[in-house]
Amino acid sequence: MTRNPPPARLPARRIRWLLLAVAAAVLTGVLAGVMAIALAVGPRMPTSWLSSKDSSKHSSKSSLSAADGVVPEGVTVFDDTYEGVTRLDPALLDALRRAATAAAADGVEFYVNSGWRSPEYQNQLLREAVAAHGSEDEAARWVATAATSPHVSGDAADIGHSDAAQWLAEHGAEHGLCRIYRNEPWHFELRTRAIGHRCPDMYANPTEDPRMRQ
Repeated sequence: MTRNPPPARLPARRIRWLLLAVAAAVLTGVLAGVMAIALAVGPRMPTSWLSSKDSSKHSSKSSLSAADGVVPEGVTVFDDTYEGVTRLDPALLDALRRAATAAAADGVEFYVNSGWRSPEYQNQLLREAVAAHGSEDEAARWVATAATSPHVSGDAADIGHSDAAQWLAEHGAEHGLCRIYRNEPWHFELRTRAIGHRCPDMYANPTEDPRMRQ
């Protein structure tokens, strides 16, 4: 009877190499899992005050409605359904529509992320800004009070998307539409003196605007 030869024994060096390879594979898998978890629960992005999507998209609207100026996504400057658009100052709305008509030739469409707001809506946004930024002073860099906000008076519109805001940054002065704050590239107001000239210098943020200290 022929006896099977004993299994070949791997050299010690080969065994050490295999053990190291297995350990490296396990470690790589653990690190990948940790990174996936970190990305999933990592630092939260700032709220809408740092994006062209206005704070109305993040606001709790339980007690607010279209009558307060809340507008859903996709509303354009030509929409006559929502008070956030129709209650803008007529001269501002006319300028926005003229600019939007010109921009359409470049394939750009103007959306109203936020326009006219009721005092209640503005106050809610301010409360949320205080909660998000930790203090009234920091919140004031992004959201005005109901008494001073040009949104409440119908004199400001937050325009999206980013291509529309960029188009207005380049061509808005031709229609009297100007950015007012460097930290809010979506916020535009009517400045008719800019037509044929240039928009006035921007404030860094609303706290530098004398209107906010009234």
